[in-house]
Amino acid sequence: MKFHELNHRPDDENLKLNEIFSQFRQLLAELENREIPDEIVTSINNDIDEINSITVIGNELQKEIERRLQRIIKLLEKNLKLVPKNYYRNLWMILGIAVFGIPIGVILGASLDNMAYLAIGLPIGLVIGIGVGAVMDQKALKKGRQLDIEIK
Repeated sequence: MKFHELNHRPDDENLKLNEIFSQFRQLLAELENREIPDEIVTSINNDIDEINSITVIGNELQKEIERRLQRIIKLLEKNLKLVPKNYYRNLWMILGIAVFGIPIGVILGASLDNMAYLAIGLPIGLVIGIGVGAVMDQKALKKGRQLDIEIK
């Protein structure tokens, strides 16, 4: 099954909109080179058709395209384990702060009787999260599950 064509509506004033259109097209081009099940292609085509039918322009169009792009990436990750470059690094950067950084900061602050040390845990968690995410990205690359595109 083939992907539908994404209608590009250039906007000289909104560079971010042009960039998100470009990323969406790159993702579709990358997916064309892979074996994708028909039900997932149908779901992606539905998203493309909905984007093509949107009549608004500017920031509203940009936000809708970003939502659809993230939805497609989550669909690919969940069903096919396909991820863009640095997907896990970006995900684990945030999780590292929340899961490791805040508890480490609380422990430091409580043990030293000064909660100002809470802030020391945040960069520690950030580094741990980036490390875990980078390892997962490398595993995805070795297994051939990484798409040759980086979503910003």
